[in-house]
Amino acid sequence: MLPGIMQRSITVQGEQDGARLDIVLSDVLEGWSRSRVQRAIKDGSVTVDGEVAARPSIHVGAGSKIHIDAEDGREVSTDVRGTRIVDLVVLFEDDHIAVIDKPAGLVTHPNPRQLSGTVSDLAVKRFGPLPEVQGANRPGIVHRLDRLTSGVLILGKTEAALEHLKEQFKTRTVEKTYHAVVYGRPRFDTEWLTGAVESSPVSPDRMRVVPLRFEEEKVEAGEARPAETFMERLEDLPGATLVAAHPKTGRTHQIRVHLQAAGLPIVGDRVYGPKGGNKSPMPKGAPKLERPALHARQLCVDHPVTGERMTFEAEIPADMARLLDFLRSYSA
Repeated sequence: MLPGIMQRSITVQGEQDGARLDIVLSDVLEGWSRSRVQRAIKDGSVTVDGEVAARPSIHVGAGSKIHIDAEDGREVSTDVRGTRIVDLVVLFEDDHIAVIDKPAGLVTHPNPRQLSGTVSDLAVKRFGPLPEVQGANRPGIVHRLDRLTSGVLILGKTEAALEHLKEQFKTRTVEKTYHAVVYGRPRFDTEWLTGAVESSPVSPDRMRVVPLRFEEEKVEAGEARPAETFMERLEDLPGATLVAAHPKTGRTHQIRVHLQAAGLPIVGDRVYGPKGGNKSPMPKGAPKLERPALHARQLCVDHPVTGERMTFEAEIPADMARLLDFLRSYSA
């Protein structure tokens, strides 16, 4: 195999029978995102049973032979538009902590699907060696944001600072504010969303709110975890609402599944979006988002050395701002 070239043959397994080609490849190829796989297919670099794959969405059958011959798919840091990121946007930095504005599309730390090109990698490049209190390959990481969520992320630059910040998250003294554009209208101006969260029995990499009649049993069995999100209405828009979400717990995909369960799925969320069609569509011509319209707007923590209560904010990113500007002008 030539340096910088990915050459690999794959046989479709029985559990993958009928799946999309791009999904099969992104599940198998470590460090390859689905968009990277799709580019390789569109470039003519993938064959199925000896024939060049026509498009990423074709379905493949069990036993089919897939061959890929493309540039090495090890990820570089990119935002949701595929623009290469060469450095972090730093909101605050001292000898103990750094606070960044994470763009949508950037993974917080390495995982089996993406081994490099993460916040961790860029942070070490920018700040030098960082403590790995949260585990190997997670230098400086205190908490995480989903890959497609943008906004405020805090890093610990010393082991003591990281441990102190970690304890604040554990004891829930950190105040987190997210802004989201959701379909529909909340029932109330403010509301507590308190459904416990568990892995979906259909798709383990997704989450869901446990049906109320099973909640106590599942929580006691350790199959689900209690979750709390305080939501407030910020602005009514045509077909949508701008809301603030204040998660009091930090469960995986918590805000997204809580809003979905409340009948307020986030605009642009392809995993937890409207089911059976959106009953409250936005105006024709509204800008389309490549990710959920969810942004970590504000984070309040105690400085790990001085004890000073500090508030960090990240401005609404361009993609969400375009959508909001369009909806506001439409309703004017």
